[in-house]
Order: sequence, then C-alpha cells, then structure tokens
Amino acid sequence: MKIKIFACMMIISIGQSFAQTDHEQITKVLNQFIIGTQYNYPDSIAQTFYPGTRMFLYNGTDSAFFMTSEHYASLYSRRAPGTLNNRPSKIISIDIVKDVAYAKLEIDIPHYGNRYHDLLLLKKILGKWKIVGKATSAEPIPKTAAELKPLPAKEVVLEGLNKPWSMAFISETDVLIAEKDGGIVRVNLQTKERHTISGLPKDVARAVLIDTTKFQRGIFPTSMHGQKQSYNAGWFQLLLDPEFEKNQYLYISYAAENKERASTTKVIRGKLVDNQLTNIGVLFVAEPYVRGLYHYGGGMAFGKDGKLYVTIGERNFFEYMNPELPVAQDVKDKRGKVVRLNRDGSIPDDNPDFGPDAIKGLYATGIRAAQGLILHPETGEIWFSEHGTMQGDELNIIKAGANYGWPNKTTGKYRTDYKPKAVEGAVYTDPVYYWDRTVAPTGIAFYYGNEFPQWKGNLIVPGLSKGSLWRMEISNNEVTSSEELFINDQVRLRKAVVSPRGQLYLLTDEENGKLIRVFNSNK
Repeated sequence: MKIKIFACMMIISIGQSFAQTDHEQITKVLNQFIIGTQYNYPDSIAQTFYPGTRMFLYNGTDSAFFMTSEHYASLYSRRAPGTLNNRPSKIISIDIVKDVAYAKLEIDIPHYGNRYHDLLLLKKILGKWKIVGKATSAEPIPKTAAELKPLPAKEVVLEGLNKPWSMAFISETDVLIAEKDGGIVRVNLQTKERHTISGLPKDVARAVLIDTTKFQRGIFPTSMHGQKQSYNAGWFQLLLDPEFEKNQYLYISYAAENKERASTTKVIRGKLVDNQLTNIGVLFVAEPYVRGLYHYGGGMAFGKDGKLYVTIGERNFFEYMNPELPVAQDVKDKRGKVVRLNRDGSIPDDNPDFGPDAIKGLYATGIRAAQGLILHPETGEIWFSEHGTMQGDELNIIKAGANYGWPNKTTGKYRTDYKPKAVEGAVYTDPVYYWDRTVAPTGIAFYYGNEFPQWKGNLIVPGLSKGSLWRMEISNNEVTSSEELFINDQVRLRKAVVSPRGQLYLLTDEENGKLIRVFNSNK
C-alpha cells in the first residue's frame, strides 16, 4: 500500500514539474504558427486557430480584407512542406489577462519590402490556448545602418559659367548667378534658359596686364609678370532682400576699379525688374582704392536682426606690405573688417563703439580674406570662413567688437619672415575651428534638406585648394566631427548653397564653371 501511494505521489510530482505556465503554452502556440508560415506547414498553422476564426489581413488600403483561418492556412499549401519562406519572424510581446491573451508578432517580408505586425487575440478553451482573432498592419522595413548611410553623388545641372562666385534663389527653379569674370545671369534650372542681367555698374574690376616693374614690390608676385589676370577681382556675392517679394531689392558686392585701375570692395543695392537692375544705390565703398587684385572679401549675409553684414578683405598678398599698425588692426581703415549696415546703407545705432576715429559701420576687426557668410537658422548667429596664408584657414562666428587677430595672430604661417608688431591692448577671438592644411574655404552653407536627413544642421564648407568639400557636425558652436567628401572627385569649389526646398548645390571655380547638385544615391 505504501509503495502504491509513493508511486502515485511520484507521478503527481513529475507531472507538476512538466506542467507549463500560460505564458509558456502561448509561446509554444505562437512558435508553432511562426514555423508553419516559415516552412509551409498548413496543418500546423490551422491547429493554432480556433476553427472558423476570421482574420483581417493587410492589403494596403482602407478596406477590410478578411478570410477564415482555414483559408489562410491553405495559402501555405502551394509549396512543398519544409520549403523555407523568406519571412523572418519573432514574438514581440505577450500580455495575459486570466484566460484571454494578446500577442504581437513582427514579420519581415523583403519581397514586399514591408515589416508586418500581427496582432493576435488568444483564448484558453478547454485548457488549450487558441488564436481567436488576427489583424495585421504593415510599414516599410527599416533600413540597416549601412543602408541608411548617405552616399552623396554629383549631377551637373548647368555649365558654361565664367568662374561663378555666388547664387541666389528667387524660387526653386529661378536663380541668379554671379560670374566673377563674366556677368550676372538669370537661369531657369528646368529649361536651362539664361538671361543676362542688364543695368549693372560699369566699374567692375577686370583682368590687367601685369608689369611688375611698374608697381611696388609685392603688389603682384614676380612670377606673374607679363600675364593678364583678374585674380580675385570681379562680381562677388548676390543677396536677396529679406522682403524681396515685396521690394525686389538685390544686393551685390564686387571689386570696383577707378580710372587708374586701382580697386576696392563695393556694395550696391538695386531693384530687379524682370532682367534689369534699376534704381541702383551705393551702400558701402571700402576706400582706399589700391593696386593689386587680391583679398577683397565681399561675403554678405543678413542677420536675424535684419542688418546687413559684409566682410572686407585686407587686400595684401604679402604680409610685409602692412604698415606698422596692420590695416586689419587699424579701426580707421576699412580694410580687413566686418561692417554692419542697415539695408539702405545707413549705420545702425547699436553698432559697437570703436572710438571717434573708427570707420562708420565697423563691427569687427582682424579679417584677412573672408568670403563665406551664412546665418545659422536656429541660433541666429552668423558663421564665416576665413582664408589663411600657409594654412591658417578658419571658421568663425561674427561677434560685436571681436578682433579675429589677423595678421598678429594666426593658426597658420606667413608667406615671408614677417613679424607683426604687437598691438597694445588687443584681445583676440579664437576661431571656432581651423584646419592643419590649406583648404581655402569659400561660400559656406548650413544644410537643412531632406535629401540627406542625417546631415541636418551640418555645415557644408567648399574649398578652392585641391577642391575639397567638407561636412561638419556642429554642437554648441563647436565642430564635433568633419568629413571630407568626394576625395576622389575634386574640383575647385567657390560656393555651396541650399535651395528653398533643401537641395544642395555647388558652384565650381572654373572658366567652364558648373552648377552641381549633390544628391543621395542611397535612397
């Protein structure tokens, strides 16, 4: 008798040790369903459902597409049992409330490009869990990290431009392009139709035949004797008024020359009527006019405050041509400065005070040859690129009263053995970023398009030297990482610009200049 009781207890104990929890039983049912659909076992699929269960399948529309569980199981009889279907599946969640459960499955079917979510209702019937309802939703399969990685490529949109310097979008397809050595053209990017803007000033500086014997040493490099060159002279920045749709004002910076063919940086404003510039007014002239065709600056941007910011280059090719107090450090000299103007050229009342002898409009000092200005669309700060000499290329943020150091402080080297005299009381502003190689950064742009969603907020920096193009990630006004793009397909670049709809364009610095669209070939 004792033996029988002991044996009975052992059977009960063993039975309890093999008893499954509800969660384990539901998991077993779900895995049976998954294996049935992956390996074409229709009977195994049917066994997981309560007979006659209706289910709603995804069909990509707002209509209700349903069938019975038996019909659904029969769909998997079209291939031989054991044949693998490419539909990776997994259980996402199981929630149990007494004798009712809710489960979610995730199924990827690459053939359709979709990730499906099966929402299953289960009921415990006569001690067994059965699927009593099924509804399915779908979304595109998320891309892997490798698939998400942008793959920039180039598309030539326009060519035959004469050393293009800048571009302004009137609309997504209607653009103005300043050709440094040509004119200002209006182009329809769809039809490629071009119109030359008429009514422009006649004093734009052009190429000169260089006779180095007639000029002070250093005005032109001796190697350029006998050549006809324009160097940095020509048309520079085009900038639309913030209220262009109402007033049609177009702002232009350029190298202007006088009768003696000395030159300087000049800023004008005019009304663009069809393809003609009218009502031209001069906003700023960076006297003195001097010989040489270098380092005009000419970058322009409107600040969040509606004021016009302009960079004026210091004009010297060799550093030793500076007087004892370098021109970029002399507040009485317009060269080597950032100026801030009202839109009509008048001087804002809240400009920093540099003293009674300072030039009108002075906002910051210590500039060498800054060309690229861009307003950060979120912070409202204006960033600018700065050319060094031997290295020393920088990125800076415009700040009221700042002194960016040139030529007394630089991250690069001088062309000669120049040693500037210390400027008493000067406090210099460090660059946000500088390169340890020569880049010659030009017209910069913040990217906020959808073509490269991973690049949003990045700074795009083109360069003349070797044609480098940089993508720079910014955080709290610091460059946290940089990537050089198109390292095997480089061309001298003058400008990066983003269209109203977020397309990224580049202008090449060539006699047969090109407008290039950068697109994502991994979309």
